[in-house]
Amino acid sequence: MDRTVRTVEDVLTLLDGLFASESEAGRLATGDGKGFWDRFYADRSRPVPFFVSKPDENLASYLDQGLIAPGRALDLGCGPGRNAVYLAARGFEVDAVDLSPVAVAWGQDRAHEAGVDVRFLCGDAFALPAAELSGPYDLVVDSGCFHHLAPHRRVSYLALLDWVLAPGGYLALTSFAAGEGGTGSELTDADLYRERELQGGLAYTPESLRWIFSDLAEVELRRMRQEPPESALFGVTFLWTALFRRDATLTASGDVRPAHDRA
Repeated sequence: MDRTVRTVEDVLTLLDGLFASESEAGRLATGDGKGFWDRFYADRSRPVPFFVSKPDENLASYLDQGLIAPGRALDLGCGPGRNAVYLAARGFEVDAVDLSPVAVAWGQDRAHEAGVDVRFLCGDAFALPAAELSGPYDLVVDSGCFHHLAPHRRVSYLALLDWVLAPGGYLALTSFAAGEGGTGSELTDADLYRERELQGGLAYTPESLRWIFSDLAEVELRRMRQEPPESALFGVTFLWTALFRRDATLTASGDVRPAHDRA
C-alpha cells in the first residue's frame, strides 16, 4: 500500500495519472507526452497549418502597433520555433522550451537558417530548474501550449507565470476557441476527469480566459484573423488570441517555483 501524496505537486502528479498514457491509442498524457509530440513533428512535410515558418498574426500585430517592445522573451511549447525565430529577428533575446526533442531540433534548424540566436530548451517547463528558465521575461508567448494542459495543470501554469513574468510584462496567448467556428473539447472540467481524456485539447470561451488570467490586465482578446496562404503571417479563426499584462507595480511575493526547484 502506497501513500504518495504529501505536497501540492504530489496531488498534481496523481491527477496527471488519471489521463490516458501516450501508449494507449496515441492519446496525449499530461506531463509525459514527449513521444506523442516526437511522432507528431517527425515528418516536416505534413500539411499541418502551424508547421509553416510564419509567426502568429496577432504577435506581429502587437509589435507593429508598439504594444510590446523588444526585450527578453520565453516561448512556451515552442514547437518548431516559428514564433521564437520571428521574435529573435525582431530584436528579442529568446528562450524557447518544448517537450519534444524532435520539435526542438527543427526549431534549431530554422534559427540557423534565419541567422538568429534562440536558446532552445528541451523539457517540461513546469519541471525545469531555475537555472534553465532564467527569467524574468518581458514577454511570454504561448501559441497552443495552454489548451493542451489538463485543468489541474493550470495551477502550475499560473505559478510559472508568477515566477518568470516580469512586472509590466506581457503574456501573448492563443488557444482553441469554444463556440461556432471553434475547435477543441467543450466538456466541463469535471467531465474531462470522468472521461480521463483531454480529447486533443480544450476549448475556451473569452469569459473563461478572463477568469483564469484575472490577475493580469487584459489588453486585447479576439479571434485570430484568417490569413491567406500567400501571407507572411499565420492566422486561423478557430483560435482566440489574447494579450495580458502584469501589473508594473507588483514585486515578487515569494518563491513560487515547484518545491523540487527551490534552493
